[in-house]
Amino acid sequence: MSSPAVQPILTLLACPVGGNPTQYAVEKAFAHHGLDWRYLTLEVTPDDLHDAVRGMRAMGFRGGSVADPHRRSILPLLDGSSDTAHLLGRVNLILGEEKRLVGDNTEGRGLVESLRHATDPAGKKCLILDAGDFARAVAVELAASGASEIRFVDPSIERAAEAAGLLAGKYPATATPLLWDQDFRIPEDIDVVVQAASRLMHEAQQHPSIDLANLRPELIIVDVAVDPEAAWLLHAAAGRGCRTLDGLSVLVEQVAVDFRLWTLLDPDRQLLRESIEEFLEL
Repeated sequence: MSSPAVQPILTLLACPVGGNPTQYAVEKAFAHHGLDWRYLTLEVTPDDLHDAVRGMRAMGFRGGSVADPHRRSILPLLDGSSDTAHLLGRVNLILGEEKRLVGDNTEGRGLVESLRHATDPAGKKCLILDAGDFARAVAVELAASGASEIRFVDPSIERAAEAAGLLAGKYPATATPLLWDQDFRIPEDIDVVVQAASRLMHEAQQHPSIDLANLRPELIIVDVAVDPEAAWLLHAAAGRGCRTLDGLSVLVEQVAVDFRLWTLLDPDRQLLRESIEEFLEL
């Protein structure tokens, strides 16, 4: 229970902070559960990050969220980190307790939780379009959940190989790099395809095209783009009868994962979804 004299405080550290729906959704969940907590969105420059972390610790913050450009640079400023955060070299979640701040990485956890509504990731062969930071976080969670094979597809074969190397020797899953060139064809033996190249509306990127000939109804397609209009793979997959998961569902599950780690309470997913939709005007 929260002490009536001391409000638990969470924060988002980012630069810039505009357009992030986390505070709006989390505070709706606080109200729903009757929690007298507060979530603050703070714009912190890279030069001020060290002082911001010291302030969080000194004031007994219960934790918070970390967005770019701080997800890598904040790691050595914390008092500890989870194995996932250490492996990825990135923190997006902070848990505070007794003046200690511990970093975690839940970037890929929401996607895996969403995927579980459609299938058990264990034993599945997964294809991830992109090999950037978010794609790697997704791959780590898929591997930890028992996926048998993970293939990274990226316009840079070097970046794909680096991502595959991150998993080597740490999980039973086989990790393979593939070049994403024009009209890349999805292999016929793949079970799950994750479009991880762009997520939020301001992160849209240009990538080579996909040959859709091998999209079949048995495939599960996850497109992490939160803006429905940007979910290009989702639209194509739905037209071919594939099972699909949208980026908003993935984001909702990630917020739910974080909320549960902070409060030990499981939030209402529909409430979170409606809050994010309202904030982003979707």
